[in-house]
Amino acid sequence: MAGLGLNAFLGQELSQAFITDIQNNLAPQDTILLALQSTQNELQAVYSSRSWKVTKPLRTFTTWARHKRNAIRYRLNQLMGLPKRVKNSLKTRGLKDTAKIAANKLKKGQPPRSTVEVHEIKEDYLPLTITTATHPKISVIIPVYNQYKHTYHCLESLARLEDNTPFEVIVVNDCSTDDTQNQLENVSGITAHTQSQNGGFIESCNTGASMAKGEYLLFLNNDTEVLPGWLDSLVATFDVFPDTGLVGSQLIYPDGRLQEAGGIVFADASGWNYGRFDAPDDPEYQHVREVSYCSGASILIKKDLFNELGRFDERYKPAYYEDTDLAFAVRKHGLKVYYQPLSKIIHFEGISSGTDLTSGTKKYQVVNQQKFLEKWQQELKQQPEAGSKIEQAKFQNRPKRVLILDACTPTPDQDSGSLRMLNLIQIFNELNYQVSFIPENMAHFEQYTTDLQQLGVECVYAPKYHTPIDYLKAKGEVFDLIILSRYYVAKPVLSAIKSYCTNAQTWFDTVDLHYLREQRMAEIAGDASLIKAAQKTKQEELEVAKACDLTLVVSPYEQSVLAEETPELKVDVLSNIHEVYGSQKSFDQRQDIMFIGGYQHTPNVDGILWFVETIFPQIIQSLPDITLHIVGSKAPKQVAELGDLPNIEFHGFVEDIEPFMQNIRIAVAPLRFGAGVKGKVNMSMSYGQPVVGTKVAVEGMYTTHEQDVMMADEPNQFAEAVIRLYQNESLWNQISIGGLENVERWFSFNAAKNQIRKLLSK
Repeated sequence: MAGLGLNAFLGQELSQAFITDIQNNLAPQDTILLALQSTQNELQAVYSSRSWKVTKPLRTFTTWARHKRNAIRYRLNQLMGLPKRVKNSLKTRGLKDTAKIAANKLKKGQPPRSTVEVHEIKEDYLPLTITTATHPKISVIIPVYNQYKHTYHCLESLARLEDNTPFEVIVVNDCSTDDTQNQLENVSGITAHTQSQNGGFIESCNTGASMAKGEYLLFLNNDTEVLPGWLDSLVATFDVFPDTGLVGSQLIYPDGRLQEAGGIVFADASGWNYGRFDAPDDPEYQHVREVSYCSGASILIKKDLFNELGRFDERYKPAYYEDTDLAFAVRKHGLKVYYQPLSKIIHFEGISSGTDLTSGTKKYQVVNQQKFLEKWQQELKQQPEAGSKIEQAKFQNRPKRVLILDACTPTPDQDSGSLRMLNLIQIFNELNYQVSFIPENMAHFEQYTTDLQQLGVECVYAPKYHTPIDYLKAKGEVFDLIILSRYYVAKPVLSAIKSYCTNAQTWFDTVDLHYLREQRMAEIAGDASLIKAAQKTKQEELEVAKACDLTLVVSPYEQSVLAEETPELKVDVLSNIHEVYGSQKSFDQRQDIMFIGGYQHTPNVDGILWFVETIFPQIIQSLPDITLHIVGSKAPKQVAELGDLPNIEFHGFVEDIEPFMQNIRIAVAPLRFGAGVKGKVNMSMSYGQPVVGTKVAVEGMYTTHEQDVMMADEPNQFAEAVIRLYQNESLWNQISIGGLENVERWFSFNAAKNQIRKLLSK
């Protein structure tokens, strides 16, 4: 009955009386049961009535029309906001750079598509060599019983594998009656073991584990073909998620359809292969996810943990439910079970055991479900009920869902806003929220999207979903919290969120107050049209804030600005979020000065040009050997050409910023306008690199002149501050230590996590 009022079904008097009884605790248990039965009966009568059936086409049309209305409204809002965004960009960046930005935003980076090409299953078994390691990190254990052509096919795929992780291969022959034993003698590089008697899949796996030399055990079915990256990505999961106990692969049918993207176990011990028969490269199946279990066709676990848990429980012999049982044992041990989409195998399901649940080994799937139910009855009470919505059941131990919409996929190595967003996502992960993310352009942004998915974030993109509205229509009801980042991203989707996300709170994350930044830029430029545009931005930004449950700003100053503008708004501070790296090199081990920024952001372009023209010449007069290093992505021509001037080196985008932070003595932040808290300043301070900045550059950062930063607005004063700090080791040490303390107190992960906890509890 989601979205349909109780009164509409039951009538005003019945529903209100029933609710009142429950609220006042007046109805005894029997009365409540009778009322519930009455409600059910009346609902059944409604659904089976002629009028309900007759009006079904109308209801279907109404639902379709509502979605179309939301989709059209979204597109119109996007188009209406576009001229202003283009005009502002042309004013500040020029035609060429505006065109570059537009091309980047319109670019629909195609998501990787599955091109599953199954190799031919051969029956002319040529000698085969698998390159294995003397000191393996992984022991690949393959239990086999007959069907040698599939065993050979699996071993062939291992021979082709070019992954970097050293491994060994242990093939355990469970007394096959075909030519398996003889044929295995023609495969070099493996350890082949034949059981003394047929004991089944579980016993073969446990035997293989006892022979393993690796730190990890990888159980692999013989009816599989492993694909590139299969092994390395499984191992990497343990590095990214230290709480990993077991991780499994994505299973794909030979025809290219998805077999399983992790499994779901329901309260009655029944299971569900999530994603079965869908496209394996749909966005839903491309992120690391905590799951109930992973199919034992390809799972990785540390050998010590496997032994500590008692190996595969032999009560399930010969096979079935041993993998599910192991997953539950891992969780009881305090660790987690993850699905890893980058690890892919083709699985010829049912080759060894068939698919008939009434005969052969397959019949034990039914028998062992009852055994599993008896063993884990307490833990199963925490699992979703059979018949629960799969969209809500697919996440193990993730009861809360948050959806974030932003202008683009975070590029944390290129701009501070992206770094803040990435760190915000990581905090929600740590707070046990399942995060979904939608970029405004619905693009898969290559490695940046994959990096988010590998952190466990569900990334939403085309062509599966053409607009955010499509996704909200399909899944909006499951979210507890929606975070809208930037007013121009938020405005077009607000009405759809109200329509589809009926269970969610809405937070508006300003990132910085755009209208405040535009006002300051217009004042410096003395441009009446820019002043008018800033007023328009102010109107739209405040409208979005009023429509949301909470508005987030990055500094107390911006909180006070909004309090004056609109006192009734609920506004809180959530500032930049940084790791505190610390200073690794002393004053005399460093030299030169630097400026870092993303030059898609207009204040950075203005700031470095102003610095080079009016301030840097004064610095060179006193420090003739000094070099200014200019670092950052998306620099326009006039910034890049600064590198042609004496004493200046232009580096552009650099993959690793740490050498600059540790080797350069001072960072400068000569910003003349802007808003929010500046990530460049936070970052330098987090490395213990002292900063000289304008008051705008350090605004809202709880800083004190000559304690944790140097502040100066006038060119002469700015140059003097740089020269003094560059030559005074005592002052340099004071500001280095003060900056680190400032970041730890106000901008660290702990500070942000505590603030988010506080906001969620309100």
